[in-house]
Amino acid sequence: MKNDSLDELYQSIILEHNKRPSNYGHLGSATHTAKGFNSLCGDKCTVQLKIVDQSIEAIKFEAACCAICKASASMMSNALLGKSLAQAEKFTLRVDRILSDDDLDDFEDDGDLVSLNGVKNFPSRIKCALLPWRTYQAAIRNKSTTVLE
Repeated sequence: MKNDSLDELYQSIILEHNKRPSNYGHLGSATHTAKGFNSLCGDKCTVQLKIVDQSIEAIKFEAACCAICKASASMMSNALLGKSLAQAEKFTLRVDRILSDDDLDDFEDDGDLVSLNGVKNFPSRIKCALLPWRTYQAAIRNKSTTVLE
């Protein structure tokens, strides 16, 4: 079980990413783009990628969403930038586990992403954290939209 100081650290990481999101904005040279929508809360997110030789050369996102969604998108863009599509898929699986697992011992190498673990305590907000990741997956599969219900 996490202690209060760890919860506070996780909250501060999420708030910082919300205030100063990484890779926010439009990517004019995008090769892959998808729009995501969370029908439960109204969050909207667009993920744009430039994929060259099966690697993510550039990633940007734009969003009209809550702090959790924006922070998750910021962390996602940092984690995936420069990675191969195979490496990026492993990150998406890790985030699924981070959002559902209580045992954080094997997540210490995941940097800021591990802060999303606190979201699992608020089941209605898990889809907020997942929206950017599902939108990323839609983009690489050449689907123009994804809707979380």
